[in-house]
This record gives sequence, C-alpha cells and structure tokens, in this order.
Amino acid sequence: MFSVVRSIVAIFVVMLLPAAAHAKVVSQSATGFSLTFQADVPGDTQNAFQKFVSIESWWDASHSHSGDSKNLSLDVKNGGCWCETLPNGGFVRHMEIVNAAPGKSLMLSGGLGPLAFMGVSGAMVITFEKKDHMTRVTMKYSVGGYDAAEFKDMAKAVDGVLGAGFKRYSNLVSTGQP
Repeated sequence: MFSVVRSIVAIFVVMLLPAAAHAKVVSQSATGFSLTFQADVPGDTQNAFQKFVSIESWWDASHSHSGDSKNLSLDVKNGGCWCETLPNGGFVRHMEIVNAAPGKSLMLSGGLGPLAFMGVSGAMVITFEKKDHMTRVTMKYSVGGYDAAEFKDMAKAVDGVLGAGFKRYSNLVSTGQP
C-alpha cells in the first residue's frame, strides 16, 4: 500500500514540474555559433514576457559582475539595456534592447560575459507564442566574429550559462521559484 501511495505522489510531482527547457547549439563554426532554448510555460504571453524582463528575479547571481542579481535590470524602452549596477556608480551594459513588442518578442544586441571583450557581435531574440493554455518561449542567441580558438569552447560555455539561466526563468514562470 505504501509503494502505491508513493507512486501516486511521484506521478503528481512529475505533473507539477515545469515543462523541460530544451537547449541546443544549433550551429558552430570558426566564425561564430547559434544557440536556441525553448520551453512551454503556463499562462499568457504577457505574463511570460513580464517575468522574462524581471531578470533580477531569475538570473543566477554567480553569473553577474556584482554577485547580486538584484543589481540586474532589463529596461524595456527605446535605448534600454540589460544592465547591471556596480559599487561607486559603476555599471555594466550587457546588451542593448533594440526592439520590444511586449507579450510577443524582445530583441537584444551585444556580447555576454567574455564575449563583450572579444570584439564579436551577438543578437538575442526571445519570442512568446500562445500555445493552448501555455506560452511557448523561444530564445535564440547568435554570435559572430573572430575567436582564436574558433568558438570551440566558447559556444559550449555560453550554452551552459544561458541554458541554466533559461531553465531558471522557465522554473520561475512555472513554479514561482527559479
């Protein structure tokens, strides 16, 4: 009897888990790489968009310059940015927001992390598409330029950081916790 109850509980726990966030290195070459992440999250597209732009609530602090995700912001306006405040008036402009259609899409330009110091160009596009009672969120990040190591290690590293971040985002939307 105990094992039957345990099995039923396990089934309910699995049902309550957020849809798995799928990540994939779509392409990689000596001149760049492209990554795609996708998850189906509960709720409407507007809620999924708002949760995404509340980056301070889901981004992993260990992947920030300040060590505190509360210093991060996505300022969704013309000329806005994915920025981070640092002590003594310092800041980091991680990416620039180049297009925003709340509830539909968000486009950013720039190199994240060590890419910012490499002279490469990056474009991130996040789309929010209604699918039944869920929202399909797709994040694509494409990077091009020169890397002496031909992006062999960089694509995997960026995939790891963005994949973990995207999973935290989908967990937040699905469960309320990153």
